Amino acid sequence: MSDEAYQDYILPGVSRTFALTIPELPQALRTSVTNAYLLCRIADTIEDEPALSPTASLHFLQRFVGVLYGTEPAAALAQDLVPQLSKETLPAEHDLVANVERVVRVTNRLDAQQRLAIQRCVEVMAGGMHQFQQTASLRGVPRLTDLDDYCYYVAGVVGQMLTELFCGYSPAIGRHRDELHGLAVSFAQGLQMTNILKDVWEDRARGACWLPQEVFSPHGIDLGTLRKGDKGFDAAMRELVGIAHEHLRNALSYTLLIPGKEAGLRRFCLWAIGLAVLTLRKIAETPGFTSGKQVKVPRSAVAVTRITTNISVRNNWMLKRLFDIAARGVPLAPPGSVRRPSRPALLQNGAAIHSEYPLGAERPVQIDRGARRSEGRSAL
Repeated sequence: MSDEAYQDYILPGVSRTFALTIPELPQALRTSVTNAYLLCRIADTIEDEPALSPTASLHFLQRFVGVLYGTEPAAALAQDLVPQLSKETLPAEHDLVANVERVVRVTNRLDAQQRLAIQRCVEVMAGGMHQFQQTASLRGVPRLTDLDDYCYYVAGVVGQMLTELFCGYSPAIGRHRDELHGLAVSFAQGLQMTNILKDVWEDRARGACWLPQEVFSPHGIDLGTLRKGDKGFDAAMRELVGIAHEHLRNALSYTLLIPGKEAGLRRFCLWAIGLAVLTLRKIAETPGFTSGKQVKVPRSAVAVTRITTNISVRNNWMLKRLFDIAARGVPLAPPGSVRRPSRPALLQNGAAIHSEYPLGAERPVQIDRGARRSEGRSAL
């Protein structure tokens, strides 16, 4: 089996969603996007492994970034890391970590611009998510801006990286590079916030909460002592649904900047947007839900979304109408109230931008290794 074939083989085991959407991409993008996702998943696996102490997790993340930059042997990392993985880690993730050398060989065969964008994405993600994971608790995050930061490090940076790959693939897309980068982080935040809201109770069962306390305080809710059915919780959740909805409108704007002739690339984006909008609608229609299963979008609705977006994929007016129909009844934040996240591009004139949070920066924080990030990993 070739290294590229291994990527295609392991992808469905670690992400059913991406296994469905990546084949929609143009052939020239499938290998690089699959490679990028698998590398991000390895970083996820290291950070989420409950058997690793924070020090050990940081050690392996640093070594993994070294592997990507060619300063650390991949085989040695796999040999040391695989025995440390517990049964909490999926068998497919065990397999992926064991075969990190194969995945990195694919990375090294990509062109220089693709390779650098992926390296920077994983480096920034690893540094940022490790910082947040150390402070994870049932108390949530203090402010909406902290939620913005969290979403950036687990999803937004992936949106930036994919934008670089898309622009490198097509000069026509590249002409909109600045506009796309202005929307990419917001696009990814819409998807990630949807997963956070859907998975709120599952995350809390694991000892984590990514909701911002400042949104819940006016409703009399202390996230640290939250119980199912607490009065005021649903009102605060509706505010966050409205914010996520606004981000998803930015996601649609991003998608419509991609030329209509790139139908596969548009489908890659639209299927994720459609599922997220329908999920927000289920959340809004199900006050008091106590499980993500209660707001899961049925397969029939997913199928209809795929069919309708496929039919309308080249028609911007129709896509806007379909979005409005799907979002009917979903709260929307007041105009101008949602700050569009602004982040420096991963690359500038082909060179990497210095990381805001270098991997390994020390912070005096309380550690809670029971906390794991929302299971719904998302990005563009």
